[in-house]
Amino acid sequence: MNKPWVAPFMSPHQVGALNKFGLRPLRGEYQDHIEGNLIEELVQAYGSPLFVTSESRLRHNARRLRRAFQNHYPDVVHGWSYKTNYTSAICNILHQEGCWAEVVSRFEYEKARMLGVPGSRILFNGPNKPAEILRRAISEGAHLHVDHLDELSAIESIAQDRGQPVAVTLRLNLNTGYSEPWSRFGFNLESGEAHEAARRIELSPHLRLTGLHSHIGTFILEPRAYAEQIRQMCEFMAWLEPDGQVRIESLDIGGGLPSQNALQGIYLPPAQVVPELDHYAEVIAGALHQGLSHRVQAGLPLPRLIFESGRAVVDDAQQLITSVVGTKRLPDGRRAAVLDAGVNTLFTAFWYNHQVKLTRPPVGPPQETVLYGPLCMNIDVVRNSIQIAPLRQGDRLLVSPVGAYNNTQWLQFIEYRPAIVLIHEDGQVSVIRRAENLEVMCAQDELPEHLAQPDPQPWRQAVLA
Repeated sequence: MNKPWVAPFMSPHQVGALNKFGLRPLRGEYQDHIEGNLIEELVQAYGSPLFVTSESRLRHNARRLRRAFQNHYPDVVHGWSYKTNYTSAICNILHQEGCWAEVVSRFEYEKARMLGVPGSRILFNGPNKPAEILRRAISEGAHLHVDHLDELSAIESIAQDRGQPVAVTLRLNLNTGYSEPWSRFGFNLESGEAHEAARRIELSPHLRLTGLHSHIGTFILEPRAYAEQIRQMCEFMAWLEPDGQVRIESLDIGGGLPSQNALQGIYLPPAQVVPELDHYAEVIAGALHQGLSHRVQAGLPLPRLIFESGRAVVDDAQQLITSVVGTKRLPDGRRAAVLDAGVNTLFTAFWYNHQVKLTRPPVGPPQETVLYGPLCMNIDVVRNSIQIAPLRQGDRLLVSPVGAYNNTQWLQFIEYRPAIVLIHEDGQVSVIRRAENLEVMCAQDELPEHLAQPDPQPWRQAVLA
Protein backbone atom coordinates (compact mmCIF):
# COMPACT_ATOMS: atom_id res chain seq x y z
CA MET A 1 0.00 0.00 0.00
CA ASN A 2 1.45 3.34 -1.05
CA LYS A 3 1.93 5.94 1.63
CA PRO A 4 0.29 9.36 1.07
CA TRP A 5 2.55 11.97 -0.49
CA VAL A 6 3.81 14.74 1.81
CA ALA A 7 5.28 17.95 0.39
CA PRO A 8 8.99 18.30 1.21
CA PHE A 9 10.11 20.92 3.71
CA MET A 10 13.09 21.74 5.94
CA SER A 11 12.85 21.70 9.73
CA PRO A 12 15.50 21.48 12.51
CA HIS A 13 15.63 18.01 14.06
CA GLN A 14 15.31 18.44 17.85
CA VAL A 15 13.75 15.37 19.38
CA GLY A 16 11.62 16.19 22.41
CA ALA A 17 12.84 19.78 22.58
CA LEU A 18 10.63 22.76 23.31
CA ASN A 19 9.93 25.02 20.36
CA LYS A 20 10.10 28.81 20.60
CA PHE A 21 6.52 28.91 21.89
CA GLY A 22 7.28 26.72 24.90
CA LEU A 23 5.37 23.75 23.52
CA ARG A 24 6.55 20.31 22.46
CA PRO A 25 5.50 19.27 18.97
CA LEU A 26 2.43 17.08 18.77
CA ARG A 27 3.52 13.63 17.58
CA GLY A 28 0.82 11.08 16.98
CA GLU A 29 -1.85 12.72 19.19
CA TYR A 30 -5.31 12.55 17.68
CA GLN A 31 -8.89 11.90 18.75
CA ASP A 32 -11.52 10.43 16.45
CA HIS A 33 -14.47 10.18 18.85
CA ILE A 34 -16.21 12.05 21.66
CA GLU A 35 -17.70 9.92 24.44
CA GLY A 36 -18.08 6.95 22.11
CA ASN A 37 -19.46 8.95 19.16
CA LEU A 38 -17.27 9.01 16.06
CA ILE A 39 -16.47 12.58 15.06
CA GLU A 40 -16.93 11.87 11.36
CA GLU A 41 -20.41 10.46 12.03
CA LEU A 42 -21.32 13.54 14.09
CA VAL A 43 -20.29 15.79 11.20
CA GLN A 44 -22.24 13.72 8.69
CA ALA A 45 -25.34 13.95 10.87
CA TYR A 46 -25.16 17.54 12.11
CA GLY A 47 -22.74 19.43 9.86
CA SER A 48 -19.48 21.32 10.34
CA PRO A 49 -18.58 23.33 12.29
CA LEU A 50 -20.32 21.70 15.26
CA PHE A 51 -20.32 22.33 19.01
CA VAL A 52 -20.49 19.10 21.03
CA THR A 53 -21.52 19.32 24.69
CA SER A 54 -21.13 16.66 27.38
CA GLU A 55 -23.99 16.29 29.84
CA SER A 56 -21.96 14.02 32.13
CA ARG A 57 -19.08 16.52 32.29
CA LEU A 58 -21.45 19.39 33.12
CA ARG A 59 -23.04 17.47 35.96
CA HIS A 60 -19.67 16.28 37.25
CA ASN A 61 -18.26 19.82 37.23
CA ALA A 62 -21.27 21.30 39.03
CA ARG A 63 -21.12 18.68 41.76
CA ARG A 64 -17.37 18.91 42.14
CA LEU A 65 -17.44 22.70 42.44
CA ARG A 66 -20.25 22.79 44.98
CA ARG A 67 -18.74 19.95 46.99
CA ALA A 68 -15.38 21.73 47.14
CA PHE A 69 -17.00 24.72 48.87
CA GLN A 70 -19.42 22.73 51.03
CA ASN A 71 -16.48 20.82 52.48
CA HIS A 72 -15.26 24.06 54.05
CA TYR A 73 -18.36 26.23 54.63
CA PRO A 74 -21.85 25.26 55.87
CA ASP A 75 -24.22 27.32 53.65
CA VAL A 76 -23.21 27.62 49.99
CA VAL A 77 -25.10 28.57 46.83
CA HIS A 78 -23.72 28.38 43.30
CA GLY A 79 -25.26 30.89 40.91
CA TRP A 80 -24.81 29.68 37.32
CA SER A 81 -23.53 32.60 35.23
CA TYR A 82 -25.94 32.82 32.28
CA LYS A 83 -23.69 35.07 30.22
CA THR A 84 -21.11 32.27 30.10
CA ASN A 85 -23.44 29.99 28.12
CA TYR A 86 -27.21 30.48 28.12
CA THR A 87 -28.10 27.57 25.85
CA SER A 88 -31.36 26.34 27.40
CA ALA A 89 -30.37 22.68 27.80
CA ILE A 90 -27.07 23.62 29.45
CA CYS A 91 -28.83 25.96 31.89
CA ASN A 92 -31.42 23.37 32.87
CA ILE A 93 -28.82 20.65 33.39
CA LEU A 94 -27.16 22.94 35.92
CA HIS A 95 -30.47 23.97 37.49
CA GLN A 96 -31.26 20.27 37.94
CA GLU A 97 -27.96 20.08 39.82
CA GLY A 98 -29.18 22.76 42.23
CA CYS A 99 -27.52 25.82 40.70
CA TRP A 100 -29.35 29.14 40.88
CA ALA A 101 -29.43 31.55 37.93
CA GLU A 102 -27.08 34.55 37.91
CA VAL A 103 -28.28 37.00 35.25
CA VAL A 104 -27.13 40.44 34.11
CA SER A 105 -29.89 41.74 31.81
CA ARG A 106 -33.60 41.77 31.11
CA PHE A 107 -33.09 39.08 28.45
CA GLU A 108 -31.25 36.75 30.80
CA TYR A 109 -33.78 37.31 33.59
CA GLU A 110 -36.70 36.57 31.28
CA LYS A 111 -34.93 33.47 29.96
CA ALA A 112 -34.34 32.13 33.46
CA ARG A 113 -38.01 32.61 34.29
CA MET A 114 -39.04 31.00 30.98
CA LEU A 115 -36.93 27.96 31.91
CA GLY A 116 -38.84 27.69 35.18
CA VAL A 117 -36.37 29.20 37.63
CA PRO A 118 -38.31 30.99 40.41
CA GLY A 119 -37.40 34.57 41.20
CA SER A 120 -36.19 33.50 44.65
CA ARG A 121 -33.38 31.53 42.94
CA ILE A 122 -32.27 34.34 40.60
CA LEU A 123 -29.34 36.66 41.35
CA PHE A 124 -29.90 39.81 39.29
CA ASN A 125 -26.65 41.64 38.50
CA GLY A 126 -25.74 44.10 35.75
CA PRO A 127 -25.70 47.88 35.27
CA ASN A 128 -28.82 48.07 33.06
CA LYS A 129 -32.07 47.05 34.72
CA PRO A 130 -34.97 48.99 33.15
CA ALA A 131 -37.89 49.90 35.43
CA GLU A 132 -40.17 47.33 33.80
CA ILE A 133 -37.92 44.40 34.60
CA LEU A 134 -37.11 45.77 38.06
CA ARG A 135 -40.81 45.81 38.90
CA ARG A 136 -41.17 42.22 37.74
CA ALA A 137 -38.06 41.04 39.56
CA ILE A 138 -39.20 42.70 42.79
CA SER A 139 -42.68 41.18 42.55
CA GLU A 140 -41.15 37.74 41.94
CA GLY A 141 -38.70 37.93 44.85
CA ALA A 142 -35.45 38.02 42.88
CA HIS A 143 -32.21 38.98 44.59
CA LEU A 144 -31.32 42.47 43.35
CA HIS A 145 -27.65 43.47 43.27
CA VAL A 146 -27.58 47.26 43.08
CA ASP A 147 -24.98 48.69 40.71
CA HIS A 148 -25.41 52.50 40.96
CA LEU A 149 -27.36 55.24 42.71
CA ASP A 150 -29.84 55.78 39.87
CA GLU A 151 -30.79 52.12 40.08
CA LEU A 152 -31.08 52.40 43.84
CA SER A 153 -33.47 55.36 43.41
CA ALA A 154 -35.57 53.38 40.93
CA ILE A 155 -35.86 50.43 43.33
CA GLU A 156 -36.77 52.73 46.20
CA SER A 157 -39.50 54.35 44.10
CA ILE A 158 -40.97 50.98 43.12
CA ALA A 159 -40.87 49.83 46.74
CA GLN A 160 -42.65 53.00 47.85
CA ASP A 161 -45.39 52.48 45.25
CA ARG A 162 -45.84 48.88 46.37
CA GLY A 163 -45.97 49.84 50.02
CA GLN A 164 -43.50 47.09 50.94
CA PRO A 165 -39.77 47.37 51.70
CA VAL A 166 -37.46 45.67 49.21
CA ALA A 167 -34.35 43.74 50.22
CA VAL A 168 -31.26 44.66 48.20
CA THR A 169 -27.66 43.52 47.90
CA LEU A 170 -25.01 46.21 47.50
CA ARG A 171 -22.44 45.59 44.81
CA LEU A 172 -18.93 46.70 45.84
CA ASN A 173 -15.78 47.28 43.86
CA LEU A 174 -12.41 47.09 45.56
CA ASN A 175 -8.72 46.62 44.91
CA THR A 176 -7.27 43.30 46.08
CA GLY A 177 -3.77 44.07 44.85
CA TYR A 178 -3.75 40.76 42.94
CA SER A 179 -6.01 41.56 39.99
CA GLU A 180 -7.01 44.61 38.02
CA PRO A 181 -9.90 46.35 39.86
CA TRP A 182 -13.26 46.21 38.09
CA SER A 183 -14.11 49.73 39.21
CA ARG A 184 -16.87 50.39 36.69
CA PHE A 185 -19.32 48.13 38.53
CA GLY A 186 -20.89 48.83 41.91
CA PHE A 187 -19.85 51.20 44.70
CA ASN A 188 -16.22 51.79 45.57
CA LEU A 189 -15.01 50.82 49.02
CA GLU A 190 -11.81 52.86 49.18
CA SER A 191 -13.46 56.19 48.34
CA GLY A 192 -16.28 55.80 50.86
CA GLU A 193 -18.92 55.61 48.10
CA ALA A 194 -20.09 52.22 49.35
CA HIS A 195 -20.45 53.53 52.90
CA GLU A 196 -22.63 56.42 51.70
CA ALA A 197 -24.83 54.08 49.66
CA ALA A 198 -25.24 51.75 52.63
CA ARG A 199 -26.26 54.62 54.90
CA ARG A 200 -28.82 55.76 52.34
CA ILE A 201 -30.34 52.28 52.28
CA GLU A 202 -30.35 52.09 56.07
CA LEU A 203 -32.16 55.41 56.37
CA SER A 204 -34.82 54.54 53.78
CA PRO A 205 -38.09 53.02 55.08
CA HIS A 206 -38.52 51.35 51.69
CA LEU A 207 -35.23 49.44 51.51
CA ARG A 208 -33.39 46.76 53.49
CA LEU A 209 -29.71 45.95 53.03
CA THR A 210 -29.40 42.17 53.33
CA GLY A 211 -26.42 41.27 51.15
CA LEU A 212 -23.01 42.31 49.85
CA HIS A 213 -21.60 41.39 46.46
CA SER A 214 -18.37 41.98 44.58
CA HIS A 215 -16.72 40.51 41.52
CA ILE A 216 -12.97 41.01 41.35
CA GLY A 217 -12.35 39.99 37.75
CA THR A 218 -12.02 37.08 35.39
CA PHE A 219 -9.72 34.05 35.14
CA ILE A 220 -8.26 34.71 38.61
CA LEU A 221 -5.13 32.58 38.93
CA GLU A 222 -4.19 33.69 42.46
CA PRO A 223 -6.48 32.36 45.24
CA ARG A 224 -5.16 35.01 47.62
CA ALA A 225 -7.07 37.58 45.57
CA TYR A 226 -10.30 36.08 46.92
CA ALA A 227 -8.94 36.03 50.45
CA GLU A 228 -8.24 39.76 50.25
CA GLN A 229 -11.64 40.40 48.67
CA ILE A 230 -13.34 38.58 51.54
CA ARG A 231 -11.24 40.35 54.16
CA GLN A 232 -12.41 43.73 52.85
CA MET A 233 -16.04 42.62 52.51
CA CYS A 234 -16.09 41.26 56.06
CA GLU A 235 -14.49 44.43 57.36
CA PHE A 236 -17.21 46.45 55.65
CA MET A 237 -19.89 44.14 57.04
CA ALA A 238 -18.52 44.63 60.56
CA TRP A 239 -18.77 48.40 60.02
CA LEU A 240 -22.41 48.01 58.96
CA GLU A 241 -23.64 45.75 61.76
CA PRO A 242 -22.55 47.06 65.20
CA ASP A 243 -25.92 48.67 66.12
CA GLY A 244 -27.99 45.70 64.99
CA GLN A 245 -30.03 47.72 62.50
CA VAL A 246 -28.42 45.93 59.54
CA ARG A 247 -27.97 42.16 59.25
CA ILE A 248 -26.10 40.86 56.22
CA GLU A 249 -27.58 37.51 55.22
CA SER A 250 -25.38 36.74 52.20
CA LEU A 251 -21.89 37.42 50.91
CA ASP A 252 -21.60 36.97 47.15
CA ILE A 253 -17.99 36.78 45.91
CA GLY A 254 -18.89 36.74 42.21
CA GLY A 255 -17.10 34.54 39.71
CA GLY A 256 -13.74 34.54 37.98
CA LEU A 257 -12.61 30.99 38.71
CA PRO A 258 -10.41 29.84 35.80
CA SER A 259 -10.70 26.80 33.58
CA GLN A 260 -7.89 24.69 32.16
CA ASN A 261 -7.80 26.80 29.00
CA ALA A 262 -4.54 28.53 28.08
CA LEU A 263 -4.51 32.31 28.06
CA GLN A 264 -2.48 33.78 25.23
CA GLY A 265 0.93 34.65 26.62
CA ILE A 266 0.97 31.68 29.02
CA TYR A 267 2.81 28.80 27.38
CA LEU A 268 3.26 26.46 30.32
CA PRO A 269 1.03 23.40 30.60
CA PRO A 270 -2.29 24.54 32.17
CA ALA A 271 -1.94 22.22 35.20
CA GLN A 272 1.11 24.24 36.29
CA VAL A 273 -0.63 27.60 36.28
CA VAL A 274 -4.25 26.89 37.31
CA PRO A 275 -4.70 25.97 40.99
CA GLU A 276 -7.10 23.18 41.94
CA LEU A 277 -10.69 24.16 42.83
CA ASP A 278 -10.25 22.64 46.28
CA HIS A 279 -7.43 25.08 46.92
CA TYR A 280 -9.62 28.05 46.00
CA ALA A 281 -12.40 26.77 48.24
CA GLU A 282 -10.03 26.22 51.16
CA VAL A 283 -8.52 29.71 50.86
CA ILE A 284 -11.93 31.37 50.47
CA ALA A 285 -13.50 29.51 53.39
CA GLY A 286 -10.47 30.19 55.58
CA ALA A 287 -10.71 33.92 54.91
CA LEU A 288 -14.44 33.82 55.65
CA HIS A 289 -14.06 32.08 59.01
CA GLN A 290 -11.38 34.56 59.99
CA GLY A 291 -13.31 37.61 58.76
CA LEU A 292 -16.56 36.53 60.40
CA SER A 293 -15.13 35.94 63.86
CA HIS A 294 -17.16 38.91 65.16
CA ARG A 295 -20.32 37.06 64.12
CA VAL A 296 -19.26 33.90 65.90
CA GLN A 297 -18.34 35.80 69.07
CA ALA A 298 -21.74 37.52 69.06
CA GLY A 299 -23.56 34.22 68.60
CA LEU A 300 -24.96 35.29 65.24
CA PRO A 301 -25.46 32.92 62.28
CA LEU A 302 -22.92 32.98 59.47
CA PRO A 303 -24.07 34.58 56.22
CA ARG A 304 -24.72 32.45 53.18
CA LEU A 305 -21.78 32.21 50.78
CA ILE A 306 -22.72 32.72 47.13
CA PHE A 307 -20.37 32.32 44.20
CA GLU A 308 -21.20 32.84 40.53
CA SER A 309 -18.87 30.61 38.58
CA GLY A 310 -19.42 29.98 34.88
CA ARG A 311 -16.18 29.18 33.05
CA ALA A 312 -14.98 26.58 35.56
CA VAL A 313 -18.25 24.67 35.13
CA VAL A 314 -18.85 24.70 31.38
CA ASP A 315 -15.58 25.33 29.55
CA ASP A 316 -14.30 21.76 29.38
CA ALA A 317 -17.82 20.38 28.86
CA GLN A 318 -17.86 21.48 25.22
CA GLN A 319 -15.68 20.94 22.16
CA LEU A 320 -15.80 22.30 18.63
CA ILE A 321 -15.42 20.22 15.50
CA THR A 322 -14.19 22.25 12.54
CA SER A 323 -13.11 21.28 9.02
CA VAL A 324 -10.19 22.36 6.86
CA VAL A 325 -11.52 24.02 3.71
CA GLY A 326 -8.14 24.86 2.21
CA THR A 327 -4.40 25.02 2.82
CA LYS A 328 -1.64 27.35 1.67
CA ARG A 329 1.98 28.34 2.23
CA LEU A 330 2.55 31.86 3.60
CA PRO A 331 5.25 34.18 2.22
CA ASP A 332 7.40 33.55 5.30
CA GLY A 333 7.36 29.80 4.60
CA ARG A 334 4.90 28.78 7.29
CA ARG A 335 1.98 26.57 6.51
CA ALA A 336 -1.58 27.87 6.90
CA ALA A 337 -5.00 26.24 6.91
CA VAL A 338 -8.40 27.84 6.41
CA LEU A 339 -11.12 26.40 8.66
CA ASP A 340 -14.90 26.64 8.43
CA ALA A 341 -14.97 28.06 12.00
CA GLY A 342 -13.35 31.40 12.81
CA VAL A 343 -13.63 34.10 15.43
CA ASN A 344 -17.30 34.49 14.52
CA THR A 345 -17.85 31.01 15.96
CA LEU A 346 -14.92 30.85 18.37
CA PHE A 347 -14.80 34.35 19.84
CA THR A 348 -12.51 33.28 22.68
CA ALA A 349 -9.72 32.69 20.13
CA PHE A 350 -8.92 36.35 20.70
CA TRP A 351 -7.54 35.55 24.17
CA TYR A 352 -7.08 31.77 24.41
CA ASN A 353 -4.65 29.38 22.76
CA HIS A 354 -7.16 26.56 22.49
CA GLN A 355 -5.99 22.99 22.33
CA VAL A 356 -6.31 21.69 18.76
CA LYS A 357 -6.25 17.97 17.92
CA LEU A 358 -6.29 16.02 14.69
CA THR A 359 -9.14 13.55 14.31
CA ARG A 360 -7.03 11.13 12.23
CA PRO A 361 -3.51 9.75 12.63
CA PRO A 362 -0.96 12.40 11.63
CA VAL A 363 0.85 12.05 8.32
CA GLY A 364 4.27 13.69 8.41
CA PRO A 365 6.12 15.49 11.19
CA PRO A 366 4.66 18.57 12.91
CA GLN A 367 5.23 21.97 11.33
CA GLU A 368 4.47 25.48 12.46
CA THR A 369 1.04 26.32 11.11
CA VAL A 370 -1.39 29.24 11.27
CA LEU A 371 -5.07 28.37 11.58
CA TYR A 372 -7.38 30.91 9.92
CA GLY A 373 -11.16 31.13 9.95
CA PRO A 374 -13.42 31.59 6.91
CA LEU A 375 -14.11 35.32 7.30
CA CYS A 376 -12.91 37.99 4.88
CA MET A 377 -11.19 39.73 7.79
CA ASN A 378 -7.47 39.74 8.58
CA ILE A 379 -8.17 39.34 12.30
CA ASP A 380 -9.90 35.98 11.77
CA VAL A 381 -7.20 33.81 13.35
CA VAL A 382 -8.02 30.74 15.41
CA ARG A 383 -4.37 30.02 16.32
CA ASN A 384 -1.47 32.32 15.42
CA SER A 385 0.95 29.43 15.66
CA ILE A 386 0.62 25.74 16.34
CA GLN A 387 2.87 22.74 15.80
CA ILE A 388 0.75 20.21 13.92
CA ALA A 389 1.18 17.59 11.21
CA PRO A 390 0.46 18.73 7.63
CA LEU A 391 -3.23 19.36 7.05
CA ARG A 392 -5.24 18.75 3.93
CA GLN A 393 -8.65 19.81 2.69
CA GLY A 394 -11.44 17.88 4.40
CA ASP A 395 -9.53 17.16 7.60
CA ARG A 396 -11.46 17.59 10.83
CA LEU A 397 -9.93 19.31 13.85
CA LEU A 398 -11.16 19.16 17.44
CA VAL A 399 -10.85 22.40 19.40
CA SER A 400 -11.26 22.49 23.18
CA PRO A 401 -12.23 23.61 25.71
CA VAL A 402 -14.81 25.98 24.19
CA GLY A 403 -17.87 25.90 26.47
CA ALA A 404 -17.41 29.35 28.02
CA TYR A 405 -18.50 32.52 26.21
CA ASN A 406 -18.49 31.18 22.65
CA ASN A 407 -22.20 30.34 22.43
CA THR A 408 -23.05 33.75 23.87
CA GLN A 409 -20.48 36.00 22.20
CA TRP A 410 -20.46 34.36 18.77
CA LEU A 411 -21.35 36.58 15.83
CA GLN A 412 -23.71 36.23 12.91
CA PHE A 413 -21.16 37.74 10.57
CA ILE A 414 -20.64 36.46 7.02
CA GLU A 415 -21.37 32.84 8.03
CA TYR A 416 -24.32 31.11 9.65
CA ARG A 417 -23.87 30.02 13.24
CA PRO A 418 -23.60 26.24 13.62
CA ALA A 419 -25.59 23.68 15.59
CA ILE A 420 -24.93 22.65 19.18
CA VAL A 421 -25.47 19.03 20.15
CA LEU A 422 -25.58 17.34 23.54
CA ILE A 423 -24.21 13.89 24.28
CA HIS A 424 -26.47 12.47 26.97
CA GLU A 425 -25.16 10.48 29.88
CA ASP A 426 -26.27 7.29 28.07
CA GLY A 427 -24.34 8.27 24.92
CA GLN A 428 -27.34 9.37 22.86
CA VAL A 429 -27.06 12.66 20.94
CA SER A 430 -29.61 15.49 20.73
CA VAL A 431 -29.57 18.83 18.95
CA ILE A 432 -29.92 21.53 21.62
CA ARG A 433 -29.60 24.47 19.22
CA ARG A 434 -30.30 24.19 15.53
CA ALA A 435 -27.90 25.57 12.94
CA GLU A 436 -28.99 28.87 11.47
CA ASN A 437 -30.22 29.23 7.89
CA LEU A 438 -31.47 32.01 5.62
CA GLU A 439 -34.99 31.85 7.01
CA VAL A 440 -33.73 32.34 10.56
CA MET A 441 -31.46 35.21 9.60
CA CYS A 442 -34.16 37.09 7.65
CA ALA A 443 -36.98 36.46 10.13
CA GLN A 444 -36.58 39.87 11.78
CA ASP A 445 -36.17 41.84 8.53
CA GLU A 446 -38.97 44.14 7.37
CA LEU A 447 -39.13 45.45 3.79
CA PRO A 448 -41.16 48.60 3.08
CA GLU A 449 -43.54 48.10 0.16
CA HIS A 450 -41.51 50.17 -2.31
CA LEU A 451 -38.41 48.03 -1.55
CA ALA A 452 -40.13 44.67 -1.94
CA GLN A 453 -38.46 44.03 -5.31
CA PRO A 454 -34.82 44.61 -6.30
CA ASP A 455 -35.75 45.74 -9.86
CA PRO A 456 -34.64 49.41 -10.19
CA GLN A 457 -37.03 50.28 -13.06
CA PRO A 458 -40.12 51.27 -11.02
CA TRP A 459 -37.97 53.50 -8.85
CA ARG A 460 -36.45 55.23 -11.91
CA GLN A 461 -39.87 55.78 -13.48
CA ALA A 462 -41.13 57.35 -10.27
CA VAL A 463 -38.18 59.71 -10.15
CA LEU A 464 -38.61 60.70 -13.81
CA ALA A 465 -42.30 61.36 -13.28
